[in-house]
Amino acid sequence: MVTRIITAVVGIAIAIGVLFLSATPVFNLTVSAIAVIMLYELLSACKCIQHKFHSIVCVVFAAVMPFLVEFEGMEIKYIVSTSCIFLVFIGYIAEHKTISFEKICCMLAVTLLTTLSMCCLVSLKNLDGTHGVCYVILCLAGAWLGDSGAYFVGTFFGKHKLCPEISPKKTVEGAIGGVLTVGLVFAVYAFFYRMVMGYHGVSFEVNYLYLVLMGIICGILGIVGDLSASLIKRQFGIKDFGNIMPGHGGFMDRFDSVLFVAPFMMFMLSHITLFR
Repeated sequence: MVTRIITAVVGIAIAIGVLFLSATPVFNLTVSAIAVIMLYELLSACKCIQHKFHSIVCVVFAAVMPFLVEFEGMEIKYIVSTSCIFLVFIGYIAEHKTISFEKICCMLAVTLLTTLSMCCLVSLKNLDGTHGVCYVILCLAGAWLGDSGAYFVGTFFGKHKLCPEISPKKTVEGAIGGVLTVGLVFAVYAFFYRMVMGYHGVSFEVNYLYLVLMGIICGILGIVGDLSASLIKRQFGIKDFGNIMPGHGGFMDRFDSVLFVAPFMMFMLSHITLFR
């Protein structure tokens, strides 16, 4: 537990530094590095990493896309995405005796999911010059705090197992508590965020109804992401995706929920106004 806490504190400190430098390429570079490591962990778990050419193509795609998000228009993103798929299939043709179509589909699926979802963090940051960093914080909170809330509620009130064959410790009561925790945290964070911004001369109103509803949905999506990652680990017989974060596992173990929460947040915040 001590190792886990120390790792979390170090991670939070690094995250604060990255957010402080969000106006520089450091933010994109960090997202790129996380996406690459997550993808490498997934490809290793799925026994695809031994296919070197395909893996290199996928990893390069994950490394490049967080920087291409900065460009307006979709043309270059479509070209790069299609080129990645094209090169993977070129490799499939060249190595058809040693790689199956199922492996090709697996590699493309995890590459696109991991990369495009993480790119949503960059898009969220760029969505609003004033509140962009706040959107990123809400996204990460929506992905991570539900798990903490579920742990504490489940410890004291959990009686009914949620998915015992996938994650034996998760309970229905814990899941409900985790989901409600995210909604509450969203509202509390927005309240203090409005006060701090007002102190610095930026006045706005908060749409708390939308905010709480988004938090609840983020909590649900976070559970789906966590259970999906747990199912992959069980089917491939591994405990963690990696060991880069002592006490927590790999980056995929920590960012699994972000994969579903980030696209949702990006879609919603592109269509509704939280701060007006």
